[in-house]
Amino acid sequence: MKPHIARSRIRQQELNPVFHWQNKDEDDKVLSKVKIKQALKTGVLNLAGQGLATVPEKLWNLSDSEDCDKDVRYDLDRTNDEDSWWNQKTLTNLDLSSNALTVISDNVRNLVDLTVLNLQDNALTALPEGIGCLVKLTKLSLSRNKLTELPESFFNLKELKNLNLSHNEFAEIHSNVSDLIMLEVLDISFNSLNSLPGGIGFLVRLQQLTLNNNRLVELPNDIVNLRNLNKLELTKNDLKQLPPVMGELRKLECLYVQHNDIEELPDFTGCEALKELHIANNFIKTIPGDFCENLPQLKVLDLRDNKIEKLPDEISLLASLTRLDLSNNSICSLPSCLSTLAHLVSLQVEGNPIRSIRRDIIQCGTQRILKTLKERDGPGKRTETAKFPFEESTFPDTYQMKKGRSLIVSNKNLIDVPEQVFLDANDASVHNVDISKNKLTEVPVGLSHLANLTTELNISCNSLKTLPTFLSQFDRISYLNVSNNFLIDLPEVVGLLITLRELNVANNQLKHIPSCVYELKGLEIFLARDNKIEDIDATEHGLGSLPRLSTLDLSNNNIKQVPPMLGTLKNITTLELVGNSFRQPRHQIIAKGTESIMAYLRDRIPN
Repeated sequence: MKPHIARSRIRQQELNPVFHWQNKDEDDKVLSKVKIKQALKTGVLNLAGQGLATVPEKLWNLSDSEDCDKDVRYDLDRTNDEDSWWNQKTLTNLDLSSNALTVISDNVRNLVDLTVLNLQDNALTALPEGIGCLVKLTKLSLSRNKLTELPESFFNLKELKNLNLSHNEFAEIHSNVSDLIMLEVLDISFNSLNSLPGGIGFLVRLQQLTLNNNRLVELPNDIVNLRNLNKLELTKNDLKQLPPVMGELRKLECLYVQHNDIEELPDFTGCEALKELHIANNFIKTIPGDFCENLPQLKVLDLRDNKIEKLPDEISLLASLTRLDLSNNSICSLPSCLSTLAHLVSLQVEGNPIRSIRRDIIQCGTQRILKTLKERDGPGKRTETAKFPFEESTFPDTYQMKKGRSLIVSNKNLIDVPEQVFLDANDASVHNVDISKNKLTEVPVGLSHLANLTTELNISCNSLKTLPTFLSQFDRISYLNVSNNFLIDLPEVVGLLITLRELNVANNQLKHIPSCVYELKGLEIFLARDNKIEDIDATEHGLGSLPRLSTLDLSNNNIKQVPPMLGTLKNITTLELVGNSFRQPRHQIIAKGTESIMAYLRDRIPN
């Protein structure tokens, strides 16, 4: 070896010790006596990220009382009864992820009691036949390897519930995958699949199927037999259409098919549970009227970057819609009926040749657009104020509430809601409560009867100045909308709503983000546009304390400075700051979107 090459390699090892390739002896030392003892006590062995090029041979014998390390067995013999060898557990959970393994020994067949096996992030090109002996496996991750096929014995794993094959090199999946009848979660994303095996419809327990970033041109017809499927992801494939009978997937809640070649929306009749439809970046030209009639629970409809020219009046039938993204289409006008969607808090129409609404109004955001559309609808169509005593038709009956599991009395101009209505709703086991667009000055006390049932609560568009303390009893709530009221703060009890995932406080009188918000560790979406907020706390005691926050809307406030630390919130995927008085970031950066803003802020963090 030339001297300068040798020096270069020595230098590389000094600077990059992580690239050191371990030999077999070094690999064997990783499985120390301490780790063996711990594994025998707990049944769990974690060897992730140890730089292993081979699996220590002792590992394959951990479940064998005769062949297990004799020194370890001797040490255990000398311990008290609680820790003695006959009280030890067999290995049930093994993590070999994030190593440099290129092969797994066929001796893996010895670990017959394994229920969880993690082999992700290695360099495996094949699996041994012995893998089929692990018949107790319920969870197996093989993602981020170099696998092209599965051994025939693999399909003996009849107890598998969670299987991750993502980020490999599969061009096809064998039809025997239909034998894995207990599967509930299957991820085959980031491969090179051109098609799916016809037998996939036999996986009737499947709840989540992820097929993003493949080369799928079509889906097999029997995919609609997956009657328990609630989440289907097909982003970035080559699909030209979806199965015409999508309505058979009656439990489907989320469908992701962005970045395909789809030209028509299929018939979703029967998909009454569908809550999110993401079908952006396709070639859809029209939205059929019956499409809007058959999706009563739809909350998110993403149609950006398509070829849509017109919205049907039936769009107003999507009564549960909260977000509608129509950006970058060919829409010339918006129907006035959009203003009747009581839950709509985000309407994106940028990039359309809209002539019926001024550009400055569009730039002001959702509420301004809806207000303009409502004013054009004319005052003659406004609902008259309900009088006391209430008419019987003012409130839904128990049958209606049971059918939809919802109490909806929005847009009635009510000044109160009788307690009996909430008692009836309790008998109907409602989960969704909507008393928005009324004239309530206080939250009805009767609402407390639904504290243990409510998952979604909408009390927006009223005249509330405070929220009641009994909100702390809502221990299942995931969505709370108190927008368009007169709130100057939120009570501390809101911080006790640990199940809350989305909070909408837009269009109130808040001068600061309420401190209770920082207690909501599960919060994913926080909408606070159109307030009087003056500052942003992005520290670990502020927004930095919300590990799941992905959507943050602070547009149209009085924010004078955006802290660079905001750019360190890694989970933020949507950040809205337009309409504030700060000078930096400039408008050109904000117009480029969230990634541009976050990168700009990170670049300005002091070293």
